[in-house]
Amino acid sequence: MAFVHLHVHTQYSILDGFSSISTLFDRAEEMGMPALAITDHGNMYGVKEFFKFAGKHVDKATGHFKVKPIIGCEVYVTRHYDPKLKDSEHRSYYHLILLAKNFDGYKNLMKIVSQGHIEGLYYGKPRVSHEIIEKYHENLICCSACLAGEIPKNIVSGKMDEARKAIEWHKRVFGDDYYLEVMLHKTEVPGLSRDVYEEQKISNEGIFQLAQEMGVKVVATNDVHFVNKEDGPAHDHLICLNTGKKINEEPRLHYTQQEYLKSEEEMAALFPDHPEVLENTLEIASKVEEYQIDRDHVLPKYQIDQAFLDDLDNYLNMYKDVIEVGKCDKKGNYRGDEFCKSVAYLCHITYEGAKRRYGETLTAEQSERIDFELKTICRMGFPDYFLIVQDYIAASRAKGSMVGPGRGSAAGSVVAYCLGITNLDPIKYQLLFERFLNPDRISMPDIDVDFEDLSLAHKYVEDSYGKDHVSRVITFGTMLAKGAIKDVARIHDLSIDESNRLSGMVPDRLSEKVEKEYPFNPDLDDLKPGFKVIEKDVEVDDPDNPGQKKTVRKAFQKGPEEVDVKITLKNCYRLVPEFKEELENGTEQVREVLKYARQLEGCIRQVGMHACATIIGRGNLTDYIPICLSMDKESGQYVWTSQYDGHYIEEVGMLKMDFLGLNTLSIIHKCLDNIKLRFGTDIDIEAIPIDDKPTYELYGHGDTDSVFQFESEGMKTWLQRLHPERFEDLIAMNALYRPGPMDYIPDFVDRKLGLKPIEYDLPEMEEFLKDTYGVTVYQEQVMLLSQKLAGFTKGQADKLRKAMGKKQIAILNELKDKFMEGGKANGHPEKILDKIWKDWEKFAQYAFNKSHATCYAWVSYQTGWLKCHYPAEFFAANLSCNLSNMPEIKKILSDCKAHKIKVLNPDVNESYSHFTVNKEGNIRFGLKGIKGFGSNVADAIIADRAANGTYADVFDFIERLGNSLGRKAIECLVYSGGFDSFGIQRKQFFLPCRSGNLFIDELARYATLYCQDAVDSAASLFGEAEEMRPVRPEIPEMVGADDDFEWLQKEKEYVGMYISSHPLDKYAFEIESFTTCELANLNKLVAECESSKKKMKVAVAGLVTECGTLTTKTGKPYSKTKLEDYSGAYELALFGRDHEAFMSYMKPHENLYIEGDIEEKYFIKPEERAQGKTSPYAFRVKKIMLLGNVNETMLNAFSISITTPMLTERFRKDLVSLIQSNRGTVPLKMYLYDPQTKYSIEFRSTKYKVAVTTDLVSALKLLGVQCAPVRK
Repeated sequence: MAFVHLHVHTQYSILDGFSSISTLFDRAEEMGMPALAITDHGNMYGVKEFFKFAGKHVDKATGHFKVKPIIGCEVYVTRHYDPKLKDSEHRSYYHLILLAKNFDGYKNLMKIVSQGHIEGLYYGKPRVSHEIIEKYHENLICCSACLAGEIPKNIVSGKMDEARKAIEWHKRVFGDDYYLEVMLHKTEVPGLSRDVYEEQKISNEGIFQLAQEMGVKVVATNDVHFVNKEDGPAHDHLICLNTGKKINEEPRLHYTQQEYLKSEEEMAALFPDHPEVLENTLEIASKVEEYQIDRDHVLPKYQIDQAFLDDLDNYLNMYKDVIEVGKCDKKGNYRGDEFCKSVAYLCHITYEGAKRRYGETLTAEQSERIDFELKTICRMGFPDYFLIVQDYIAASRAKGSMVGPGRGSAAGSVVAYCLGITNLDPIKYQLLFERFLNPDRISMPDIDVDFEDLSLAHKYVEDSYGKDHVSRVITFGTMLAKGAIKDVARIHDLSIDESNRLSGMVPDRLSEKVEKEYPFNPDLDDLKPGFKVIEKDVEVDDPDNPGQKKTVRKAFQKGPEEVDVKITLKNCYRLVPEFKEELENGTEQVREVLKYARQLEGCIRQVGMHACATIIGRGNLTDYIPICLSMDKESGQYVWTSQYDGHYIEEVGMLKMDFLGLNTLSIIHKCLDNIKLRFGTDIDIEAIPIDDKPTYELYGHGDTDSVFQFESEGMKTWLQRLHPERFEDLIAMNALYRPGPMDYIPDFVDRKLGLKPIEYDLPEMEEFLKDTYGVTVYQEQVMLLSQKLAGFTKGQADKLRKAMGKKQIAILNELKDKFMEGGKANGHPEKILDKIWKDWEKFAQYAFNKSHATCYAWVSYQTGWLKCHYPAEFFAANLSCNLSNMPEIKKILSDCKAHKIKVLNPDVNESYSHFTVNKEGNIRFGLKGIKGFGSNVADAIIADRAANGTYADVFDFIERLGNSLGRKAIECLVYSGGFDSFGIQRKQFFLPCRSGNLFIDELARYATLYCQDAVDSAASLFGEAEEMRPVRPEIPEMVGADDDFEWLQKEKEYVGMYISSHPLDKYAFEIESFTTCELANLNKLVAECESSKKKMKVAVAGLVTECGTLTTKTGKPYSKTKLEDYSGAYELALFGRDHEAFMSYMKPHENLYIEGDIEEKYFIKPEERAQGKTSPYAFRVKKIMLLGNVNETMLNAFSISITTPMLTERFRKDLVSLIQSNRGTVPLKMYLYDPQTKYSIEFRSTKYKVAVTTDLVSALKLLGVQCAPVRK
């Protein structure tokens, strides 16, 4: 083969390259190409994956690459060579191809590409200057690129002298490693412009001329953007996505569809007179060495305290046993003195921490566990890892920010516990270190940490280790099945409804029957339904000849089994009948959409930043990995981000930490602050009693709204049955309540309650299963039992855990033999061992990590304890931390009401920054939660009140805060209710004074005058200004009634919710009695009906907040109305007859009751339905009435129930008085029940009819009377 592709774009040239890396290598090997380059636009995103697939194309005989990978990049070079110039004049750039000759060239390429992103990013293009290229040019090969390159651009523009100058510069920098590039793309697509081809001919002619003139070699490239010729139309769709154009829209960007991975013969045919341009590609390939970019871990160095170093020799001697174990790596190489220092320091602070955790004297178990863990950590080479993690955790805590008690398997480490990385004792809870670090397999530790304040943690590591030593990790978002359909549908101008219909055909789960085969023992195994027994020869270890194999005949059962398959369009088109129908009989437009969606599925669509992954390096990270920039939403700043995703970071030697934000920690912290503010009490949340009976009663009652991880309705139901009484019950429920293991909850609960016996397959299992009533719940239990029953090592036990969780059949078969043999050797019956193994296989894929469950159960218990003992403070903290989450706010407010805790408006005399609790135990809205209210004004109010006491009236407030106040701040406080306690109606602030000005304007003017007077008085030597002090404006008298709705709407606008009351409150009875769905759930119900193809009747109620009449494309009127209820909002559209019938109800502030059906949106003809055509579902209105008329219209009667013991004289008077004061038109029915005789009588009142209102219902309930509607 005499040709190598050197200019190749993969899908990492996002929405421009269509080539998958695996397909590129397959095709290159198929064509016998000795090498292949990757040159994505301005980035090295795909380089690590490129090397990974190159490694799959290795000659086993020689160990060399079959297709040698050449790492490159098509960089953007600025004309003026200064990446910092960003005005419009400097937006232009040129393309340039750079290829790495070896590992040093790879490092220099990383420097150049990273520099472009870090300093030269402009309009999305990472530009680099000539200075940067010159600085890092060594071991790089340079090619002049496509028509967008500097030389081709100048040639096509007729600027040959400029082209010569550019060639001279590149020759001076790169010498013989500089090549000119030619390509030729003559389109074969009818109707496509030939401009590119004509310009390429001009460019090529000039390049050959200048090459001969200036002594530069020329190479042929093809600017590859897709692999196969037939991929051209799919690539064209990708370009439409990139440019936001429709497929039939003109003008738009078109490629020639010749940019594919051409064969040598195809390339030779393009340049028949210049065979050397192909040969020169081989010359470049020969200059590129075979090398690897993976490296050993390069951990940052932890700075050890000087006090420790002053006595270093003593510590080195003290911990010499641990140091001896880890001082050399697995190859026997000495790790160095610095490593030994880190080992000694880790041992020192671990044992110091052990004293704090366990006391001065350690038990034998504690000492042995710490010694084992330290030796394992050091043998694996990770002392600095633990030192760094404990450092940034300690720093966050020192700055007053909460850190979680641990998460994941790291909680199984006693060393982590002693260092303060975790906060729960692994020995006490039987948590396993080997679940975290397997002593038989060296792999990077993975300690995930929950932080209250992520920005604080990130800032600390940047300040401590250097900003250029720290980065986040990139993520790549790909087109999934539904998204690909929607993207391509948009390109083809398919309607939104049709697009949603097609994408809605993609199922949430997909399965098919496949042939499966399992070992079969007729004495132990049940034959699966539909399976048959077969026999075949297999190789096994020969016990008589160690190390040898022998062939034996074994039985297997074989048959069809339903298995889940990945949800891809390829699988959907095979297995989903609706898709088959569309592909066979759908319209041409639909078939085209499905065809190209299938081809584009899996393409990278965008880049993002991993939510929690953070890299900390030993030096400047651009020495180790390519870097780009991402926007950090928390700080609003661009931050360094790796160009390799998280799967590859450790392979290139980088240390990846996971920093996670946990809102629950903020809730706990704010709750503790609220307790301190109200009671003056400091509570150490880590030291609360773990056996608090009232807290477990809270769980047992299912009162777990806002209690971490125990909030769902299903969980509450099981808690009410279980009645947890100890912490271990919470750990188990946390682990069991998830898909899969949830099936084991009934058995777990019944055993705990004594409804079923607690049984163990073997008595030896009780030690590890008694806490879970004989049910295997955790991975750790399987690990411990495999060691106890069958003699597994700790490493083998972890291998078993991993194999079961990932269904690694070959490893499981190998380990089963070992388990059976080891168990029998320990005297356990084979049949019972087989049952145990099968139980594990069934459950272990769902079994949960006990370390993680324990940590999160502790966080849950902390929130449960706070809710139990300080409910108001707890709710206030939850409200503060969920201000932007209105569904959650609604739940919290409902919980407050259930606990008889009021939530009050902001108040200048009581409010602090956030939600707090006042002396009466009610929650007061925070000043910083008022929209548009300056944070500095809130701080000034709180500070002034602390210094000078509460405000006597609004004028006292204005006079003391005048400097900080403007009209807008005063308005915010009025509308939110901040001045309500002064006895002035909100409306009065917007009534005119005698001057004719509004009272609020007079107040703002008074604030200004009062402040200026204070300044003038201070400046006056004799104080004459005292006589001219500004006069307080008079408060206008209230005129007319308040429009409650208007002020409630303003209140909601300024505080985000209704606090004083809700406009629907007076209709609470009607809403509870007659509606079937909240507005927030209506769209979900529509989706469920569409999915199940079932019709549903629905009744909703809501307040009209917005409405308007619009015109369709055909000129017909229709209406859009926004309705709100307690849950949220819903937009209702009415067309045609519905618009005419119901438009009169659609007025602002109207409270409406609406009945309707969820059904197909459009009528489908029978013949069309037979062809598989369907309609999307929608909510269709059938009936509307005013909420105030519902009772009169829909009630047949109103019934009240009383018992004979209630019939005191006082009760009778109160009941009659209540009924008389609520006379109306609804007949009254009464039920009287005698508990002693158990007789009841029913009678209809002939004297009274009532007006059924929420107030009446509330008053009856206060009397202890049960009531209910009797519908017509």
